[in-house]
Amino acid sequence: MSDLIHITNDILEVEKIVSLVSHPELGGISVFIGAVRNRTQGKNVVRLEYEAYEPMAVAEMTRICNRLKEQWSDARVAIHHRVGILTVGEAAVVIAVATPHRDHAFAACKFAIDTLKETVPIWKKEVFEDGEVWVAAHP
Repeated sequence: MSDLIHITNDILEVEKIVSLVSHPELGGISVFIGAVRNRTQGKNVVRLEYEAYEPMAVAEMTRICNRLKEQWSDARVAIHHRVGILTVGEAAVVIAVATPHRDHAFAACKFAIDTLKETVPIWKKEVFEDGEVWVAAHP
């Protein structure tokens, strides 16, 4: 699953990630894109800096995919997360899930991002105009 789970410094290519899960039998494709927003808690964001403990992050992302497939056995899923310096508007995470029907695709995609936020060892530093703070990569 190395092409379906990926941590990279490179810009995330949404169409490429979607193509990894696309299949003629899977008519519902749900995509979550987590992008860097310009304000957090009333402060202007200059940039975000993401770090990951990659071996553990990949293992946990694999666990998420396996758990997802236990509930939605016909699903295909791709999870790509960026690390490094990201500016406002850039995608930090892209999750694509394909299933035969839309309801399962929506539910499985939500499960994947919610679980990722809770369990994957990825940290972000929010850099503001007047300082910076390290936070877990949670909403």
